Amino acid sequence: MKALQYRTIGAAPEVVTVPDPEPGPGRVLLKVTAAGVCHSDIAVMSWPAEGFPYELPLTLGHEGVGTVVALGAGTSGVREGDAVAVYGPWGCGTCVKCAEGKENYCLRAEKLRIFPPGLGRPGSMAEYLLVDDPRHLVPLEELDPVAAVPLTDAGLTPYHAVKRALPKLVPGTTAVVIGAGGLGHVAVQLLRALTPARVVALDVSEDKLRLAREVGAHETVLSDAAAAGAVREITGGVGAEAVFDFVGAEPTVATAAAVAAVEGDISIVGIAGAALPVGFGHLPFEVSVSSPYWGSRSELIEVLALARSGAVSVHTETFSLDDAPLAYQRLHAGTISGRAVIVPNG
Repeated sequence: MKALQYRTIGAAPEVVTVPDPEPGPGRVLLKVTAAGVCHSDIAVMSWPAEGFPYELPLTLGHEGVGTVVALGAGTSGVREGDAVAVYGPWGCGTCVKCAEGKENYCLRAEKLRIFPPGLGRPGSMAEYLLVDDPRHLVPLEELDPVAAVPLTDAGLTPYHAVKRALPKLVPGTTAVVIGAGGLGHVAVQLLRALTPARVVALDVSEDKLRLAREVGAHETVLSDAAAAGAVREITGGVGAEAVFDFVGAEPTVATAAAVAAVEGDISIVGIAGAALPVGFGHLPFEVSVSSPYWGSRSELIEVLALARSGAVSVHTETFSLDDAPLAYQRLHAGTISGRAVIVPNG
C-alpha cells in the first residue's frame, strides 16, 4: 500500500510503498477514507535527532476515519463494512483515567510506550490503518468522511477545552479565541453553539479572521501588539472570562494573560512551547491556567453528534495521498484555510 512517511530527521515526508498490514487477534483493519493534516505533525518533523521519541520511518496521520475491512481473531464490537472514526490518544485501557474514557490522560502510556497512530505508531496517511482495539472506534453513521475526520482532533481538542470553561461563560461574558486556523475556527463554532458568550477571534491573518467571522465570531481583532487593548475596549475594560490560545507562542500567551478577566480561565492548547508565568502579580486575581490535551472518547462521540446536528463543521481542502507532501508545505506556509484532508483511496 501507499503511505506518507517521515523517514529522515529534518527531511520532508515521502510517499512510499509499504506492506499491507494484517490484523492480529483483537485488532481491526480499516480502509482509510480520509486523514487529517495537523500542525502537530510539522512540530514532530521539526524536532532534532537528539532525543527524538519515535522510531523512523513513521507513517503520519493522527486524524483518521475509515471502513472496517478485516477483523483479527476474537475481535468484536464492530463489523466489516462499518464506517468509523478513530479515537486517537490510545492508552493502556485499564488505569483509572482510561476507565473514565480519558485515554488522552492515560497514566501508563509513557511507561508502556503506547503511542497514538501517526505520533509514534503507523498513522492514517496510508491506504490502510491497523487499529489496536475496537474501543478506539466511534460510529461515523451518515457523516461524510472528509467533513468528519478533522473532528477527531481539530474538533475534539477545542471541544474539550471549551467544555471545561462552560460554567464561566454565562450571558454577558466574553470568550477569546487566539488563532483562527484549523482548531480555532472550530472553537468559534463550539462557543457559539454551546454558550451565550460574546466570541472574539484573534489572528495575524486577515483571511483567517474572515473565516472566523463567517463561522460566527462576533468580533475579530488582528493579533498584534495592540490586540490586548482592543479586547479590553470591546469588553469595557473587564477582559475575557475564558481565553483559548491555539498557538501557544510567546506573543500569544502574553496576549492571553493581558486579556484575561479576574477569575478567568486561560487554556493554552497550541504547542508552540511558550510558558506563562503564574503567581501573585503575574495575572489578574484567581486566573486559572491549563494546558489541555486532546479529549475523551465520550467527548468525541459528543463532537460527532454536534456535527450531525449541523452545529459545527470544518472548512476543508482535500488532497490525494500523492499530493500529501504539498499539503504539509502549504500548511507550513499558512495558506490552508481551515483543515487539509488527505483522501488516500480517492
